[in-house]
Amino acid sequence: MKQSSLDLKLSTKKTRKQELLIQMDLVVPWAALVELIAPYYPEGKNGRPPFALETMLRIHCMQQWFTLSDLAMEEAFFDTPIYREFAGLDVHGRVPDESTILRFRHRLEKHKLAEQILATVNELLAAQGLLLKAGTAVDATLIAAPSSTKNKDRKRDPEMHSSQKGNEWHFGMKAHIGVDADSGLVHTVIGTSGNVADVVEGNSLLHGQETDGFGDAGYQG
Repeated sequence: MKQSSLDLKLSTKKTRKQELLIQMDLVVPWAALVELIAPYYPEGKNGRPPFALETMLRIHCMQQWFTLSDLAMEEAFFDTPIYREFAGLDVHGRVPDESTILRFRHRLEKHKLAEQILATVNELLAAQGLLLKAGTAVDATLIAAPSSTKNKDRKRDPEMHSSQKGNEWHFGMKAHIGVDADSGLVHTVIGTSGNVADVVEGNSLLHGQETDGFGDAGYQG
């Protein structure tokens, strides 16, 4: 039987987050997914070498499972040691910043690999009984983007737009998320510009096998 490489022996009582990452370390076919992405990942022949492909893949998966933005993921490396360990990062070494994490995600999206990876992982989770599919909770989160035009291209990202949340306006993209209501694991993620209404993507966040669905007022058409 495969043994997890995560060193959590010092902790007698593990949190749900630790238990989940131990299970994911065991059941996800990391080598096969790395092989899928490898043709599209830079080798880093010049300058500072890139982070290991499997490290970036594991980070991407943690973002999906725990609904973390790029900045939140970067900061979590300093707050939650288990994230570093799961990603294979040295305790005192450098970590990917939000820009590095963003570029990796964009690379997956450009080559249409993100959905394929999520579907592969979720199929394994369902087979292991970790994704029950009885109910889905839908939600959307705004991911901020620089609104300044003071950059190399002298323009804003055309895929980003302004959106109002409460009394505040935000500029960026919106991540629409479908979450397994029982386990809390993300099974569907759809990225749109920030001005797309939550209700527009509501049905796309359901996998079709739910007996219940949950969402706030933004999903009432």
